[in-house]
Amino acid sequence: MASADLLDELTCAICTDIYRDPAVTVNCGHSFCHECITSTWDNQEKRKYFCPECLGRFRVRPLIKRDLKVGIPCTYCFRFMAPSAEHAEKSVQSLEELRRQVQEKAAGVTERVTALITNIREQAETPEKEALSEISRQEEQVSLRVSDLIRQLEIKKEELSRKMGDIEELCNMTDLVTVLQGQESGRDDYCDAERYDIKVHDLGELIKVTLYSGLAGIVTAVTRWRRVPEASNLLLDVIKASDVSLDVNTASDVSMDVNTASNYVSVSDDLKTVSWSEMTQSRPETPERFQDFHQVLSSSRFSSGRHYWEVEVSESGWWVVGMVYPTIERRGDQSAIGINSVSWGLGRGWFNNQYSVIHDSKLIQLPHSSSGQRLGILLDYEVGRLSFYELCDPIRHVHTFTAVFTEPLHAVFGVYRYNSSVRISGILCPLK
Repeated sequence: MASADLLDELTCAICTDIYRDPAVTVNCGHSFCHECITSTWDNQEKRKYFCPECLGRFRVRPLIKRDLKVGIPCTYCFRFMAPSAEHAEKSVQSLEELRRQVQEKAAGVTERVTALITNIREQAETPEKEALSEISRQEEQVSLRVSDLIRQLEIKKEELSRKMGDIEELCNMTDLVTVLQGQESGRDDYCDAERYDIKVHDLGELIKVTLYSGLAGIVTAVTRWRRVPEASNLLLDVIKASDVSLDVNTASDVSMDVNTASNYVSVSDDLKTVSWSEMTQSRPETPERFQDFHQVLSSSRFSSGRHYWEVEVSESGWWVVGMVYPTIERRGDQSAIGINSVSWGLGRGWFNNQYSVIHDSKLIQLPHSSSGQRLGILLDYEVGRLSFYELCDPIRHVHTFTAVFTEPLHAVFGVYRYNSSVRISGILCPLK
């Protein structure tokens, strides 16, 4: 297509051949071979001259001059020469080479985009496999517990049948001593079905947390790959796909409110990390700021719905994460997380490496030892549940608070000892 346009531009409209000694008319600006236009006007009547291309008429024979725009510079004498077939062919070859280079670049971009899509698909399979594995494992555990319950119930059924037979036999006895001996041997407890209650609700929440943790990893990996300009659009497609599969509406990130931060904590520029500080930060004293405890609140708050986010905690030190009402005190003993009825916290540091929970001044040491540095936090405001999960392999449920929430809730982060830190590492999402 490019070569055809070039040949058309270098062709004389009179002889339909490539220009020889090209000339241009002064009046209308069209180009012809000098010999062709001169011969044409020599054969036209005087005062009735016209341009062979646009048919423009002239009473006076137009002046013509050499057209330097359509000439090709000679390599040896640096003068403009009429283009030859060889020059035209070289121009065509140059355009073909340019087209080949463009095609190669396009193929390279296509290859990189294809590799990105392939990588995303491979990573998308990982949380699916983990979720299916977790479902199978939980299903197996539930089956074992149900089988054990059935077995015990069958044993109780046999015992009850035997006791009913003994009672019928005793009813037919008249010897009081034999009756009393029978009563002495019949004091076994009967089955209590509530002891074997299987918490299907917790199982469902655990599976959902497994899916959330896996998808958060994919989104983080894709955002780090920015060598291909199309990555941003592909990332949006991944987020939309996760919204559909998990019935999730994406929300804005949770961040820390530096106006509430104690002067002995350091908050990162991205408002995601809080760490213990030995030196005062000299922030202005405000009614919202914690004065006596090394704590900070989130800038966002929650008054409805279900929400999930993740945090990374320091391997050492003493830290606490949880939820508080905005009415929590900002100075004095009552401003500490859990030393009041308006805050709920889970932390590590009271009993070395053991997890502990605290609410309304009641500190409970949990049987779990910390085996990781990532936690998932799940809030169900209407139901009144605040759950913590350790994001190890497999994901482990640590503790769930139950309450009737009556005020909006803020996330809260406390760092009470040297080398203590907490980082918000996951996207905050409200669940439907």
